[in-house]
Amino acid sequence: MVGDSVNKQLKAAGYITDGTTSTVVNSTLTNGTICDKSCYAITVATSLTFIVGVYQILMGIFQLGFISMYLSEPLLSGFVTGSSLTILTSQMKYLLGLKIPRRDGAGALVFTWIDIFSYIKTTNICDLVTSIVAIMTIVPVKEINDRFKSKMKIPFPVELIVIIVATLVSHYFKFNTNYKSSVCGTIPTGFKTPKLPDWNLISSVAADAVPIAIIGFAMTVSLAEIFAKKYGYTIGTNQEMIAIGMCNLIPSFFSCFTSCAALAKSLLRESTGANTQLTGIISSAVLLLVLLAIAPLFYSLQNCVLGVITICSLRGALRKFADTPKMWRISKIDTVVWWVSMLASSLISTEIGLLVAVCFSMLCVILRTQRPRATLLGKVSGTEIYEDQFTYKELNTIPYVKIFRFDASLYYANKDYFRKALYSKTGINPSLVAALQKKAKKEEEAASREPSNRFIARFNLIKTVQNPQKASRTPVPQLDIHSLIIDCGAMQFIDSVGLGILKEVRKDFEEIGVEVFLVNCNPSVRHSLNDGGYFSNTSGDVELLAFHSVHDAVTFAERKFHEKQKEIQLRDNAFSFDPVQAISDDLNN
Repeated sequence: MVGDSVNKQLKAAGYITDGTTSTVVNSTLTNGTICDKSCYAITVATSLTFIVGVYQILMGIFQLGFISMYLSEPLLSGFVTGSSLTILTSQMKYLLGLKIPRRDGAGALVFTWIDIFSYIKTTNICDLVTSIVAIMTIVPVKEINDRFKSKMKIPFPVELIVIIVATLVSHYFKFNTNYKSSVCGTIPTGFKTPKLPDWNLISSVAADAVPIAIIGFAMTVSLAEIFAKKYGYTIGTNQEMIAIGMCNLIPSFFSCFTSCAALAKSLLRESTGANTQLTGIISSAVLLLVLLAIAPLFYSLQNCVLGVITICSLRGALRKFADTPKMWRISKIDTVVWWVSMLASSLISTEIGLLVAVCFSMLCVILRTQRPRATLLGKVSGTEIYEDQFTYKELNTIPYVKIFRFDASLYYANKDYFRKALYSKTGINPSLVAALQKKAKKEEEAASREPSNRFIARFNLIKTVQNPQKASRTPVPQLDIHSLIIDCGAMQFIDSVGLGILKEVRKDFEEIGVEVFLVNCNPSVRHSLNDGGYFSNTSGDVELLAFHSVHDAVTFAERKFHEKQKEIQLRDNAFSFDPVQAISDDLNN
């Protein structure tokens, strides 16, 4: 990403590049001096690094480290495995001693392997043999270190031993001269003079710095989360943000470009037993000695040895492939997220792959909430516990009461699914039932326009006797339900659209004579319902429509139904009579 930004600024400054050579069209004045292509590229990179560091520090100060919460464990695991494949692929040319072009961008892994097989005939036998010997030495020792790490105070430094021995053998047997083996060669020593960034470039690279700052932080935190889980500690994401920002801000004055946690180096250090920040001080001190004095001693070290050490440190990440069958049995969606993260980070690019994985993971969350599990509940015999009727056997159904549970928050994205699932599980579409009832009522009213009236003196009223042949011919569904209970225990929130749907459902069911009750509403949901006027009827009175448990709602619904039945029965007894008997009594009187 830094390279893309640098190339963009090189073209804007008048440098024409064809990938191998460069021609300066316009001389570029940088910090008061004429800068060639190499000088200008370093200046752009350091300026970009400076603004990236500023962005990351500001993000840490303003507590924006929460973005790390979108990096789930399957996503991170797949990302690490995919990055491991990319690193392994990049090191294969050193193990085989091949001279192949460097591939960048999307599909670099595939194109690199195509190049490897295309140039396989030019394999350097010396590098190949050295790589095999190094692998056969490092892998068994690392396995022993892993198996007996609880009994060993410090792991055996096999990598350091291999580097020393390989350097000595390569030097005295002149592998570079006799076998054309690729070696480290001359390593420059010393430091460049510190200098300020080019302030004129800040505005040009400010936009490119935004994704670099975010992805650099995300990659650093992702590795930190992996090691934190492995060793049982926690990290502060905002603190990490400020730390990585300082690691970019200060080095930008010393001709450094943007950095973040490196997977291969982190795994390599962890595999050698590093546990505290003291390892950073020791590594920095050793690196300082290398830069100032020791670097020339590594002139004869073969590059294939470094490649073997890097690949061997990826064993843990590559073993994740064996865990996918178990992950599939636990959660199919998490397994898909793992594979998407792995494939995207390896086949596209590390940075874009992480972004793709995060977007796909968030899409899976949205899809989960759009079509969650919806079911009816039944009662466990002898208890006040209610469970899924389609999961558990021998559950008792409550007569004339339907208990519906929706396992997600109710919001605009799943409102239609909520309604469809409710109608499907209960077997009742209240709108359709209400329409049939209205149609049947109209037919009855039409049939009663020509009534046969009979005066009943006993009650001083006229009894209308309808012709049964003119009665309603529209079949009205016989409802086997008097109360609908909606379990809101899985609803973390309800937005305004979800509140509207609940109001609509309640109104539709009450029109056909079905009471609707809510249970297990958390304080946030109850607050939304109360503010939205759900508990108030048309007259403004507050109704008892929510309960703390399903059993409380069932008990209340049954008691209310029985009370209403008694009222109806008393009313019917008060006004019921036999017309024939009434006429007979009148004649007798």
